[in-house]
Amino acid sequence: MDPLSPVALVVTGRVTRAGVPRLCAELEAILAASDAAVVDCDVGGLERADLAAVEAIARLSVVARRSGGRRLRLCGTPPELRLLIDLVGLSDVVGLADTAS
Repeated sequence: MDPLSPVALVVTGRVTRAGVPRLCAELEAILAASDAAVVDCDVGGLERADLAAVEAIARLSVVARRSGGRRLRLCGTPPELRLLIDLVGLSDVVGLADTAS
C-alpha cells in the first residue's frame, strides 16, 4: 500500500465507552495491514456527539500515534462534535478534514 494514500475507519451509530476497545482493535487491524501515514476516520454517521465519542476519538488518535507516528484525520465531522473536540483541546491532536453540512 502507498504510505501517502490514507486508510479509512468508519464510525457510525452511537459510541459508548464499552465500545471504544472494539474501535481501537479495528483500527489496530487496519494499521497492521497498511503502511499509510494517515487514517481518515469518517464520523459523519455518529448518532450523538457526546463525550463518549470524544473519548473514542482521543483513544483512536493514541492508537494511530503508537503505530509508528501515524495521524488520525476526522472526516464528515458534525458541528456539535467539532465544538466538543475544540472544547477539550483535541483539535491540535486530530486533524479535521471537513465539516458535515
